[in-house]
Amino acid sequence: ISPKAAQQVAAQLGQIGVHYLDAPVTGGTEGARAGALTVLVGGDAAVLAKVRPILDVIGGSIHYIGPVGRGQQAKAVNQVLVAGNYAAVAEALALGQRLNLPMQQVIEALKRGAAGSWALDHRSEAMLQGKYPLGFKLSLHHKDLGIALETANRVELDMPITALVEQLETDLIQQGYGNDDVSALHRWNAARGKA
Repeated sequence: ISPKAAQQVAAQLGQIGVHYLDAPVTGGTEGARAGALTVLVGGDAAVLAKVRPILDVIGGSIHYIGPVGRGQQAKAVNQVLVAGNYAAVAEALALGQRLNLPMQQVIEALKRGAAGSWALDHRSEAMLQGKYPLGFKLSLHHKDLGIALETANRVELDMPITALVEQLETDLIQQGYGNDDVSALHRWNAARGKA
C-alpha cells in the first residue's frame, strides 16, 4: 500500500487503541519459503520490539526504518530497484540471444562480476526458457511502481527509468501477462518480434 494509506490506517486504528506497523517484505517466493524475507518496518519501535518474534518467523532480517509509512517508502525504493534490475536483465538476455552467445556461459560469467544481481541469479534461467515461475506478480509490481512514482512525484523527483518500466509492464498486462512473474518483462522484446 502507499505510505499515505499506511499512515491513514495507523491513525484510524490508533483511535481505538490498536497499534499499527507497516511491514512490507522483499525476497520473493524463495525468501518466503525459507523464512528469510527482508522486512521493512515503519511504526513505533516499542511495538516492533513486542511483535518481533512473529516477524522473525518470516524474516531473515528485520529493519526498522522509522515512523509509520517509512516501511512503505523503503518498499517503494526496493520496487524501483527491482524494476530497473529485472528490465535490464531481460534486455541484456535478449541482446545475448540475438547475438547467439552461449547464454548459459555468459550468465555464469556475469553473475560473478559487476552485473551480478538477485534477478540474474534467480530469474535468468527462466527468462531464457520463456517460463516465468511466480515469485511476484507483474500486476502487483506494476501497482507498486505506481505507488513509487506517486511517492517520487510528492517530493518532485522525476524517475524516467521507472516510468519506462511501468509502461513496459502496462503493455504486458494489456497482453494478458499480469499474473506472470515480474521476470515476464523478458516477454516484451519477444512480443515486439525483437528476441
